[in-house]
Amino acid sequence: MEKVFSVALYGFETKTIEVEVEVSKGLRNFQIVGLPDKAVQESIQRVCSALKNSGFTPPDKLPRRVLVSLAPADLKKEGSLYDLPIALGYLLASGEIKFDFEKTLIFGELALDGKVRPVRGVLAFCLHAKKENFQRVILPKENENEAMLVEGIETIGVESLKDCILYFLGQKKIEKKKFDLKDFFEEGKYEIDLDTISGQEIAKRALEICAAGGHHLFLLGPPGIGKSLLAKSLVSILPPLSFEEAVEVTKIYSIAGILPKEKPLILKRPFRSPHHTISEIALIGGGNPPRIGEITLAHRGVLFLDEFPEFHRDILESLREPLEEGEIKISRAKYSFYFPCQFILVAASNPCPCGYFGDPEIPCSCTFSQVQSYQRKIKGPLIDRIDLFVNVPRIKFEKLEEKTNENLTKKVKERVKKAREIQNLRFKNEGILTNSQMKIEHLKKYCDIDGKSKELLKKCVDCGELTIRGYHKILKVARTIADLEGKEKISFENVAEALSFRKREI
Repeated sequence: MEKVFSVALYGFETKTIEVEVEVSKGLRNFQIVGLPDKAVQESIQRVCSALKNSGFTPPDKLPRRVLVSLAPADLKKEGSLYDLPIALGYLLASGEIKFDFEKTLIFGELALDGKVRPVRGVLAFCLHAKKENFQRVILPKENENEAMLVEGIETIGVESLKDCILYFLGQKKIEKKKFDLKDFFEEGKYEIDLDTISGQEIAKRALEICAAGGHHLFLLGPPGIGKSLLAKSLVSILPPLSFEEAVEVTKIYSIAGILPKEKPLILKRPFRSPHHTISEIALIGGGNPPRIGEITLAHRGVLFLDEFPEFHRDILESLREPLEEGEIKISRAKYSFYFPCQFILVAASNPCPCGYFGDPEIPCSCTFSQVQSYQRKIKGPLIDRIDLFVNVPRIKFEKLEEKTNENLTKKVKERVKKAREIQNLRFKNEGILTNSQMKIEHLKKYCDIDGKSKELLKKCVDCGELTIRGYHKILKVARTIADLEGKEKISFENVAEALSFRKREI
């Protein structure tokens, strides 16, 4: 019996899998045990064909009994990444090759002609290899760029099963790609930024506060006035991802299988905009096998929900925990997983089904009951978790024709960057990154306000205009506004501005 090592993906976590192969004389039989799914079971045919086309005698042509055990046996094995370790394990067990794979992690899908095809989750697998003290990783050649982001382990990218075997027999050299982090570390330009949007100064100010403190934003206004453009411009003023954050986001996209091949390191903040017909599982994650949802794909970036009231009620309510905790727990009868989802939510809505309720120039065609039913969807506990509310009005033609400030994006981004630096220093030992993540103990420590500000907020709370959560949101936003101004203490003007963004017209 011979043993090689592979890896399995369970939600966002990885586990080492021992691929044990035993070859004995007997009736022709090839069996895989250890809770394999259909894709793993089908690897029998792929492995046999790949061995034959690579110049070896496959087990189905000899009187041999082959048993492959994927341990631990109580965890379900999924996908085609076990093809390569099963093939190498068979060649070792049958005595056709001799090599020590003790400190080697192996994964890859085999084509029928013996070529090694790429798999998803390679960055996560390589990080796992480093954590578990493996010395090298054998992986598909097409995934090599992704693997090189992890330092401290040897990565061997192979194009075919035959090349892999010849390399370890010392009969062929495999050229390794030269890796320079500078080749990947170019953030690039954004198609839409604040410079491309005319007018809407109040909304732009809200975007600046939103970006500086990581606050959630709600945009309300008639159709066609630029709510989507404003949301898309938010990522252009967010601070660039640090290398650690970039690796974290890249790992998510690698696991999801949507990582660009030409540039395996994601540097731009994610911007996800799912349609309102999306299912709950597609939004928050889950399923069988469990898959990453849109909120996790928006990690460290922006999740934009356009036509907010059109989303199903259950789907919107499922966002409560992610907005508060920055992670989502998927619990089912047989498994429980955590997915990270630290994102900025930007929601946009019309005031009514036709979009013109309260418009001074275009009459609303909705009935009173339609308006009430529509507006009821944008009220309640979920909306109370949003920090900033902005009414986006229609702008006049003259304003539309005015030249925009070409350096606005650059100036705002610089102010946001300085505010984030202040927060990084403040929360260095607190386990959080931005003002929006502050808990009650942080509010008491960092959000002290003067008597005049307390009196103003007291009136709003006592009359029922503000909930306790809303009061805490105002303190967080006021702290961010003070940070943008470079002030250590929160002023009355900061609190008043934060309160102005808390009031809703509906």
